[in-house]
Amino acid sequence: MTAIEQVATVRITTAEAIVRYLIAQRIVIDGTEAPLFPGVLAIFGHGNVTSLGHSLEMHRDEIPVWRGQSEEGMGLAAAAFAKAMRRQQIMVCTSSIGPGATNFVTAAGVGMANRLPMLFISGDTFVSRLPDPVLQQVEHFGAPSTTVNDAFRPVVRYWDRITHPAQVLSSLPHAVSMLLDPGECGPAFLGLPQDVAAEAYDYPVAFFAPQVRAIPRPRPDADELAAAVRLLAAAKRPVIIAGGGVHYSRAEAALAAFAETHGIPVVETVAGKSSLLADHPRYVGPVGVTGADAANAACA
Repeated sequence: MTAIEQVATVRITTAEAIVRYLIAQRIVIDGTEAPLFPGVLAIFGHGNVTSLGHSLEMHRDEIPVWRGQSEEGMGLAAAAFAKAMRRQQIMVCTSSIGPGATNFVTAAGVGMANRLPMLFISGDTFVSRLPDPVLQQVEHFGAPSTTVNDAFRPVVRYWDRITHPAQVLSSLPHAVSMLLDPGECGPAFLGLPQDVAAEAYDYPVAFFAPQVRAIPRPRPDADELAAAVRLLAAAKRPVIIAGGGVHYSRAEAALAAFAETHGIPVVETVAGKSSLLADHPRYVGPVGVTGADAANAACA
């Protein structure tokens, strides 16, 4: 018996490690265990087809892949999926180097603004810088450490470029933690250089063990809750502005009961749409610059 117990490892490529880790992430929805990442929306090309594409093909029975028609469309579909699933499941989107990646940026901005979890994995230029340039590479040759994938930095909650296979061991858990944070979630981006994607490394077997995740549900601060009660009790014309948190907390029924009991009108934000159905007696309409006159008047 050695003083230091040897850790069991498996030698696989970086791309294979990413796919295996994503498959291992699970979540419980309504009492049933389900994949945290139920699928991948993909357009394959330089940077994501030779390694990541091969690994996804090998695991197609565990994580399905759907080929998109445009990267922006895939990204927007991922945002819609996250919202429809109440942020409990996350779609993966992958693209090639260069213009394929930049087509994701608008969709990433949508996810950022609406706090919707999405995982983008785009091909990136060779860390070795050989060959250079590759087909479809769109880069700043005066700044070789910068690629078009840096354009994602302002519109994602988590950004990383994997320049060594071992970085996956810290980057993926950090990304998943952010994706499941109810207050800070949004898009995550991983740039995967083509040569690093194909590089083999001895990963700990335990890294790919199934993990059942949970979305933390912080309790409201007692003092803030008491202050809100006092504010409502003293208000002459109280109005409830229902946002996306109603859906993500599954609080639609509680909201309806509260509004009915106390006779308080409810207006909704874009993210809170259908918090109350349109035929509910306490529902007034959408609020804001794109809202209804009645809802804005109720808040005036």
